[in-house]
Amino acid sequence: MFRSPRSGCAINAAVEVLGDQWTIIVLRDIIFGGRRHFRELLSRNDEGIASNILADRLQRLAASGLLTRDDAVRGQKAAYRLTAAGIDTVPIMVALGRWGAQYRDTTPELTIRAQLLADSPELTADLMDELREIYLGVPLPHPQQQPASTRLTDAYEDVLARQSGTGTRA
Repeated sequence: MFRSPRSGCAINAAVEVLGDQWTIIVLRDIIFGGRRHFRELLSRNDEGIASNILADRLQRLAASGLLTRDDAVRGQKAAYRLTAAGIDTVPIMVALGRWGAQYRDTTPELTIRAQLLADSPELTADLMDELREIYLGVPLPHPQQQPASTRLTDAYEDVLARQSGTGTRA
């Protein structure tokens, strides 16, 4: 159900899918927040997305091939899953985070993960591999390695501890 872009320009084609703030925020919450259900995405969104906007963006992301929606079985909630195209937006998110941290007013605590990923292409690649395993069933290339999400959380907590003057985590 992909709609043809207005022009053959690659930037335009990407912007037509990713070009509004709510689409990027919904992807962020799924990629980095592990949120998969409508209610989680609605209630745990820091920016206060409206339910009708969230429903529209989820539908658009699915129609554009960045998400799939698992049909709800009786008694269960429908779940959204990243596709390969959705996972491939991680470097875009990292670049947006880096740019936002550099040029916009941000909250230091909410900027730590963006900076950690921007400073570590290896961690970003490992996170994408982890997402491929979770959503696509692709085996990790280094299964013995600590998960990227755990490494990111540990690094985040270390930075927070250093910033608060309490040293490193125990």
